[in-house]
Amino acid sequence: MKYIAVFFTHSGAVKYNRFLVKSGMCSEMMPVPRKLSSNCGIGVKFSYEGDISSIVTEEIEKIFLMEDNTHKEIYSCE
Repeated sequence: MKYIAVFFTHSGAVKYNRFLVKSGMCSEMMPVPRKLSSNCGIGVKFSYEGDISSIVTEEIEKIFLMEDNTHKEIYSCE
């Protein structure tokens, strides 16, 4: 499955991207559409087949599942 994670800060996005790469996952930093977040404007797009809660970190504001050219919010920081 493909996801986009959005962040509170640019440094949070960079840190999370490094975390994914060190974990052996392919990821890509990208601009985030305004409809998804108005915070830092940088997101990380990645593919993951496991339980998404196992890779959630404190830097993440929201995670969206990408399917059929839509974005479905599946995680939001409380």
